[in-house]
This record gives sequence, structure tokens and C-alpha cells, in this order.
Amino acid sequence: MPLVLRPSTEADIPVITAIYAAAVAHGTGTFELDAPNEDEMAQRRSAVLGAGWPWLVADRDGEVIGYAYAQAFRPRRAYRFCLEDSIYLAEHARGQGVGTLLLAELISRCEVLGARQMLAVIGDSGNEGSIGVHRALGFEHCGMLKNAGWKFDRWLDVVLMQRELGLGGSTEPHDRPVAP
Repeated sequence: MPLVLRPSTEADIPVITAIYAAAVAHGTGTFELDAPNEDEMAQRRSAVLGAGWPWLVADRDGEVIGYAYAQAFRPRRAYRFCLEDSIYLAEHARGQGVGTLLLAELISRCEVLGARQMLAVIGDSGNEGSIGVHRALGFEHCGMLKNAGWKFDRWLDVVLMQRELGLGGSTEPHDRPVAP
């Protein structure tokens, strides 16, 4: 079963929405409590692409089994070289290395675009899958927000991890033509 990592398309929105809805309903990787509909997910995707950042999908034999994207960490212009990644997988695609492949491709594409830092803002300090994927690709633990979210009748921490991209903070960046 060949796995293809490719840019997402409008046609992927229903599956992306379903994957995320399952994460909202059953997982602690996102702190959203109500799953967004397809229109909202399409708007989120358009905002990411409109800012010039990638939104990728993992496609196995014509079935989208996961997605990943990068967006500005914060809206202030000084953050324009610092991105936050997001990765979500269908339940049956977890534990097979798909998340690692998606994140590696996302990192590569963001480096080419001139990003210098990538942050992982991981919901739930018990989210060993996401923490492990990020650690395997060179992210380092840089902080924790204790009891930052309330979901499923319990407090959840947020784990912060960071990885330099390209030249990182060693040189002055060149502005990108795309405004974040």
C-alpha cells in the first residue's frame, strides 16, 4: 500500500473534517469541545494556504488517512518566522509512522519557505504519541502549561516543544513575500 504525501485539496475537506471531528470527540490532542463543520475547516485551510504555509495530507491508496499543516504561532508580525504545527491521523493510521512522515515533510517545506522555528503546542502531557513523534524529529521540550484546559471532566496540561528550522536563530532572516 503506497503512501503519498501531497498538498491538500478542496476535495479532501470532508475527510479532514471527519478526522478532526474524531479527535475533538475522543481525544485530548485538541482542546476544542465542538467539532467544526466542513465550511469552518475549509476556511481554516484557506487561511493557512493564503498565508503561504503548507497543508498536507497522507493518502494511502486514494484514502486520506491524516493531515498536517503549519501556521504562524501568533498573529503579530515579529512571529512571522515562527510556526506552530498540527498533525491529525485517522484512528486506523496511528502507530504506523504516518505522523512522523507528515511532520518531516512539513518541516522540509517550511524550511524552504524561510521559516526559522517550529513549535509544537501539544494538548495533554499524556499524549505520548505526539510527544514521541516530535522528539524523534528533533523537537526539544521547552515548557509546560499546567492544567491549562478542561476536557472530559479533567484538567489537561499543554506541552511545548520547539525545533529550529534551517539556519534557526543563527542569522538575520530575509522577509518572505507572503505576509503572515
